[in-house]
Amino acid sequence: MFRPPEPPPMFQAHPFTANTAHTAQIDPQSSAQASGVRAELHQLITLRAQAQRLDLAPRGRVLATRSGGHLSRLRGRGMEFDESRVYLPGDDPRNMDWRVTARAGTPHVKLFREERERPVWLLVDQGPSMRFGTRVAFKSVIAAQVAALLGWAAVDRGDRVGGLIFDESRQLERQPAARHAGLLPLLERLATPLGATSVTDDRHRLATLAAQLATRVRPGSLIALISDFAAVTEADNAWLARLAAGNEVLFIMVHDPLEAQAPALGRYPVLRDGRRGIWDLTTAEARSRYQAAFAQRLEHLERLARLHGAHWVRLTTADPVGPTLAQALGGRRARGALNARSTR
Repeated sequence: MFRPPEPPPMFQAHPFTANTAHTAQIDPQSSAQASGVRAELHQLITLRAQAQRLDLAPRGRVLATRSGGHLSRLRGRGMEFDESRVYLPGDDPRNMDWRVTARAGTPHVKLFREERERPVWLLVDQGPSMRFGTRVAFKSVIAAQVAALLGWAAVDRGDRVGGLIFDESRQLERQPAARHAGLLPLLERLATPLGATSVTDDRHRLATLAAQLATRVRPGSLIALISDFAAVTEADNAWLARLAAGNEVLFIMVHDPLEAQAPALGRYPVLRDGRRGIWDLTTAEARSRYQAAFAQRLEHLERLARLHGAHWVRLTTADPVGPTLAQALGGRRARGALNARSTR
């Protein structure tokens, strides 16, 4: 049964609005086409148009071996001018910067930034706690849309996209691949409904899979963690540190407004882990404990993000996903650099 101040219990139901009775229960499998319960593949594909507004340009050094769409700080002949420096023996005379040479009175050569593609990993939580929503859609659907937007933005920049999609009984891992080869299998899995399963909620599954992923990711990657992070604790510092070592990490939290703001005083019928119960919020103290627990979780996650130089993004199920994500990522390079320096 539900015991405050844990996160809200799992509603095995269609997302409802504030005016919908809390007792309404709908089987998601019998309402598969209902908006907000399950991500639809055609919708994830059409999000490509919105992805053009997302800024996924690297905020630091990119190390890769294939040509692609990002500018690297590697020195050599490339696609875009970087800076000039004093000529050194062995420099290619074809790169002489004659204007600076004439102005400075000493030989200077031009340096260029080369384009390099970058591996992008999408780690997307579709577990039981994500199949909950009171506004617009389940958290799992919002997470799928976030993954699709990031994936399409990476594809359009020439990056290789891969990822790991998981719920309580299944997982799909794809190594980063160019064009659509890496992204489309991930989108197909995100749009595939969960079949009947007797597996219970493994609250440590995110940590387990993220730790495994840390052993496969190559330095210079962009890693997007998309979850509600309901079970993340201080013990998760180790795997996050390994993921962030030499990589750029997006820490994207998806939550429902009800998780941050308790409903009005009352007793609410709920369904959690297949069991029915009563969510007792008949006292102001109970509501206060509930909201304090969520605030504490936010503080902990933000602290982890700062510690490891990750970019923190928070979305609710009521937010317009594309515009909110575009705005959040707009200044990430500057803020991310400040966060990284503040931890040194």
